[in-house]
Amino acid sequence: MFARIAAMIIGSGLIGIGVNGFLVPHHLLDGGIIGLALILHYYFDFQTGLWSALLSIPLILYAWVKDRGQFHGSIYGMIVTAVFLDLLAPYQFPLPIWLSAILGGAICGIGVGLMLRYKTSTGGTDLIAYFIAKATPLSIGLIIAILDGIIVLIGFQTLGLWSVVFSSITILSAGLLANICYERLNNGSVPN
Repeated sequence: MFARIAAMIIGSGLIGIGVNGFLVPHHLLDGGIIGLALILHYYFDFQTGLWSALLSIPLILYAWVKDRGQFHGSIYGMIVTAVFLDLLAPYQFPLPIWLSAILGGAICGIGVGLMLRYKTSTGGTDLIAYFIAKATPLSIGLIIAILDGIIVLIGFQTLGLWSVVFSSITILSAGLLANICYERLNNGSVPN
């Protein structure tokens, strides 16, 4: 239980740092629900954390029906991630766009992978990826990358080509690191 809470707090904090510190300064997107919340933030100045939580509600309800253990980790993970996203919003790092894309994706990917490893999540598309990975031979990182790529393509019309290109780098970096954290850690003992 302690390890799960620690993973949720550390993972959510990493996602908050990755998104606000590296992606927001260049109007880059993460994928999934947070990516949709970022689109709303860039164009309507909505709070990213609050909207990521609101948009995650249908997925959380699905987890309630399919996997109660994952539901509890996801609802708490969603709330903690939303808090970190909004709490860390003022902290941004002025780095070149290419470096921000790589670092932001890597930090978010580590956060997501760590949370999924301990049966918690942000409640977003990583929750969908978790259920798909359990039912198919596809890796969780690949599923996250595909879902996130769809979200970035949704942002193409409003954010433009450069945002899509560098957001794609972010997503590839995030998917790779999420997969490494989830798979490598899963080779050890599985916590309950």
